[in-house]
Amino acid sequence: MKKIVNQKAWFLVLPVLLLVGFSAVIPLMTVVNYSVQDTFGNNEFFAVGLEWFKEILHSERIHDALGRQILFTGIILLIEIPLGIFIALHMPKKGFWASACLILVALPLLVPWNVVGTIWQIFGRTDIGLLGHSLSSLGIDYNYTQNVLDAWITIIIMDVWHWTSLVVLLCYAGLQSIPSAYYQAAKIDQASNWNIFRYIQLPKMMGVLLIASLLRFMDSFMIYTEPMVVTGGGPGNATTFLSIDLVKMAIGQFDLGPAAAFSLIYFLVILLCSWAFFTIMTNIDKKEA
Repeated sequence: MKKIVNQKAWFLVLPVLLLVGFSAVIPLMTVVNYSVQDTFGNNEFFAVGLEWFKEILHSERIHDALGRQILFTGIILLIEIPLGIFIALHMPKKGFWASACLILVALPLLVPWNVVGTIWQIFGRTDIGLLGHSLSSLGIDYNYTQNVLDAWITIIIMDVWHWTSLVVLLCYAGLQSIPSAYYQAAKIDQASNWNIFRYIQLPKMMGVLLIASLLRFMDSFMIYTEPMVVTGGGPGNATTFLSIDLVKMAIGQFDLGPAAAFSLIYFLVILLCSWAFFTIMTNIDKKEA
């Protein structure tokens, strides 16, 4: 008996497809159009082919920004993933304090990005900020607007404070899904805490760790608002990441052609890196299983 396929369900998806086409595809096509054209004003454009892409790919300015971006993303992942696992392992598993801890952990995620930048901008000031004034009182020369190391430390701590909660919540959910029978068997075998973590908790968390790592990779690689508010990309270009450089090129210099080519290359880099990252992590997960 031949099964009849109901195609009417596609009509339910049609509004979503139209919305995505209007909000994503059309702007993307506009960017593609700008990336292969140039103008001298008066709304007159002429084709330049792949000239802007060649300029961006051979630009030392972009290479430097990419290096800073990779360094920042690597540091963030090396700090937030282990720290998130550590906090999740030591949180209460049930009762009032479990709910209280979950609420407290989730609070930083509720703060908008621009507000986070403003908070840490004030927090780090040496005249009115608690952190900056306290360090100055201890005789520590701290100034994130003039010292490169101080600027990097401030931005990294700010991102860790803001986004480690995401890793904690995902890891906590993974831990809660582990049946109690596993822990009972480990107790009977007198397994150590390290063996419980290595052979029970970590394998069961690999799925959520993959999601957490992928999300933090993409978010940290596209970070813009927080460092822009705190340092403005300075001192000098020390904290000018790819997104900040792109905005400066598009809005500050109004170089629409190079900025469009830059944004497309930026998009492809994130897409390819995310795919590679997902593939590697998935293969590791399969090997562990």
